[in-house]
This record gives sequence, structure tokens and C-alpha cells, in this order.
Amino acid sequence: MDINSYSTWLEIDLNAIRHNVAYIKDLTGVEVMAVIKANGYGHGARPAAQAAVQGGATWCGVARIEEALALRRAGIACKLVVLGYTPPSKIPEAIDQQIVVSLIDPELTHSYFEFARINGGILKAHVKVETGMGRLGMLPKDVLPFVKSLRGGPISVEGIFTHFAQADDPDSDYTRKQIRVFNQLLVELESAGLKPPVVHAANSAAVFNYPEAHYNLVRPGNAIFGMSPSQQTPLGPEFKPALMWKARLISVRGYPAGSGISYGSKYITSAQERIGVMPIGYGDGFRRIDNQEVLVDGKRVKVVGRVCMDQCMLQLDAVPGAKVGDEVVLIGTQGSETISVDEVAARWSTINYEVVCGLADRLPRIYLE
Repeated sequence: MDINSYSTWLEIDLNAIRHNVAYIKDLTGVEVMAVIKANGYGHGARPAAQAAVQGGATWCGVARIEEALALRRAGIACKLVVLGYTPPSKIPEAIDQQIVVSLIDPELTHSYFEFARINGGILKAHVKVETGMGRLGMLPKDVLPFVKSLRGGPISVEGIFTHFAQADDPDSDYTRKQIRVFNQLLVELESAGLKPPVVHAANSAAVFNYPEAHYNLVRPGNAIFGMSPSQQTPLGPEFKPALMWKARLISVRGYPAGSGISYGSKYITSAQERIGVMPIGYGDGFRRIDNQEVLVDGKRVKVVGRVCMDQCMLQLDAVPGAKVGDEVVLIGTQGSETISVDEVAARWSTINYEVVCGLADRLPRIYLE
């Protein structure tokens, strides 16, 4: 693929994903479920899933059945689990495609029974337990009788899991309480001979902060893409960022003092200034926020004026040699300077997850080996 034919693009380092998954597998000593929901956190679901499996992941996790079915159509053959809600009408497809669904309440599960019987197969499922996230899942007191009621039916409970609300905090009593509640349930299930063989709880943050919650499967998401789970849980140098966001200068022009730049003329040149244009805007996921920076010729330059839907302007006086066609880096490294996704997230008053998940589909993804 000829990068020179693009005006803006994402570079995705698949070897970084392989490396990060392999490192987590070695670190934890258990199986890895690579969570690749939301189009692989913006990196591209199919290539991310392939790289994760090549790195040693035996499972891939998604949020919705549509994501899982798309992966199957793309040839992803590993074990797939839908971690969120699955509409009952999709159960026959889940059975046909060997997709594991989550059981989040008895009433919904009862409707799964009916569709499973119509299909005539066995639905593989994991029970989700609500231990303190305040979102989806069965209350711990209801799980044992629930699992018992499923014996002999068309639903095979092969796993059980929970989700931590504060795993980003390496010293969270709340997370330890969630682990205790979950562990007590596992003891009860084991005593009754009903403990599912697959047990998982650890997201990226818990992989590092709560090794007692590794069980026999961990499910990292952003860490496999080389992104820190939080400011409290930064990744070490062992991890490699997988994504860079680049563009090209499509215009460089001198403007005299007093010239208005972009909508509303919010920025007005104070002297003769060199202003560049790059073909990136909020339509691509670049926020309409003031005081942003990008890299040109290995130097930081300011984004000036309002960010438009498809373009934004750069103050180029610090790089007098900049010309049309030169590369601009929005996320990544150029020369000795780096703008990380965490830096962008802090500037946007959000988290790195939201930055990459908001990268538009119209941005070409270039996959590097």
C-alpha cells in the first residue's frame, strides 16, 4: 500500500500487538482474551484479532454479537465471547458460529432457551456476575440456583466472570471487596460441583494491579495496543504503542498581520505568519479544542484557529522549511519528539480509550508488519 497516496492515515504496528499480547501471557501465566471491541479500539478489529491470536491469545472478546459475527465472516476462528448483551433473535447465529454469549439475567436467559431449542444446538455461555460495577450481571446470591437450573438444557455454562469498577487504583479496597465476593461465589459453586471451567475478571489494569484476580484467563483491552490503563497504572517500557496518526501538509502560505484564520476569525495573525493546512478535522475524530499541538519536521507546532470538519491550520514559523507534502504527526514520534495518545487524551480532558475509539472509519488504516 502506497502511503504517499494518502493525505491522512493511521499506521498500525501489528507486531506491537503481537508483542504486547505475548508479554501479558508470559507475565500472567494464564490464557489471554484479547478484547477488541469497538473496531479493535479503533485499530481495526480483524487485523487486531489476527495479530492478538498470533501473539498467543486463545480468546477474543467483543461487546456485541454483530462484532463477533463480523469477525467470523472475516475468518477469525479463535474462541469468541460477547461480553455484553445479545438479542435473543441472534442466538441461532451464535450457536451456528460457535460464539459464546454472556448470561446477565434469568429472564433473558429463558428467552435464549426458546431460540436455542428452535435451532437445535447447544449455546455456549459465560455467566456474568455483578460484584460492584453497577452495570450488567447476576447478583451473587442468585448465581448458584441459576446455574443449577441450566443443567441438562440447551445452554452450556463454560465460564463465569465479573468486571472491576476501580482496578485502575492499585490500592483499591473496593476492588479487593469485589474479588472477595467473587471468590466466595466460586467456592460455593465448586462445593456444589457447578463451578464453570473458565474464570476471568482481570481487565488491563487488573492484569498489573491485582494478580490474585488472574484466575485462568485475563482479558486485557487497551494494554494490548500499548496504551496505559490509567495515569495510576502506566505501562512499562516493555509495551509498544501500536498506533500512529499522520497527515500531510496540503497548503503552506504566508499571511500578513491582521489576517483571520478559520471560522469566526478567532485567530488573527499578529505579524507576517506562515500558516499550513492539514486535511484533518473533527470529522476524523480530532477534537474542536484550542491549544493543540502536532509535529512537523520533528518540532511541535500549534494548531491555530478553529478546527473544521475536514481541515485545520498550523502555525509554521518554527519550521521555516516546511512545505506542501511534508508529514504531520498527530499521535506518535517524529525525530526526537513524541505526542502520545495519553497526551492527547489529557489535552481533550478524556481518556486514551475515547481518543482511539473516536477515530473515524474514513481514516485509512495502514498495517505494518
